[in-house]
Amino acid sequence: MSYQQYGISPQLVERIKLKMKNPAVKERIKGLTQGLTKADLQNSAKVHQLIRTASGILNEKLSSAQEQQMVQFVLAQRIDPNNTFHLIKLWGMFR
Repeated sequence: MSYQQYGISPQLVERIKLKMKNPAVKERIKGLTQGLTKADLQNSAKVHQLIRTASGILNEKLSSAQEQQMVQFVLAQRIDPNNTFHLIKLWGMFR
């Protein structure tokens, strides 16, 4: 999996996937990501803020190294939230 190349542990991903099955948590994360643009997801400061907020919602304590790894991963993916192909690719990566 490509997220592992950035040092993101599969155990962390599995814990987050499990927590995202909770409808209340899922709705809060949806609200956080509502209206994001490609420019937002290429802005390091904005991505860092999103990761910190999401980790708070998910009640996950992340080290600064883990946060930085996630920021680098998101920036490297060049995600366009309005491009269905990009979203399908991400979905497949974390299935």
